[in-house]
Amino acid sequence: MTNRLVAIHIDDTGLPRPSAEMEQERRVAIFDLLEENRFTLPEKEGRPAKGPWKLDLSIRDRRLVFALSTEAGEPAGEFHLSLGPFRQVVKDYFQICRSYYDAVRSLPPAQIETIDMARRGIHNEGARVLQERLEGKAELDTDTARRLFTLICVLHPGG
Repeated sequence: MTNRLVAIHIDDTGLPRPSAEMEQERRVAIFDLLEENRFTLPEKEGRPAKGPWKLDLSIRDRRLVFALSTEAGEPAGEFHLSLGPFRQVVKDYFQICRSYYDAVRSLPPAQIETIDMARRGIHNEGARVLQERLEGKAELDTDTARRLFTLICVLHPGG
């Protein structure tokens, strides 16, 4: 399949080291993304853009940067997105994740499940925001957006 990501690099240079839990979420998100994703670039000059793609995800000048290249390493596009639309949902996600990690250590399964449902809801909201922000730049399915949102959280300053 050509409409997919086949490599992901995260440039977290200069950012605080993520917690052990977030680092684990990052590894799982990358693994799951590489196993299954749908990522399509729009046509250019009337011709379909052909992947698969390599993604370099970073923060530059306080903007989220998606730099895409072909498998052969040829530049395929670069999107710069404002972090503003992500701030509240990332903040909410970090708060609910902290609650979840604390709950796993001490609360009964029913309470953990309730917190996890809230966490999934916030995660879905983050995926929706990402899909909206990438509209016209790239098309991705919900699972791909969810996993990329996880990676954005790892990169988001002050998360």
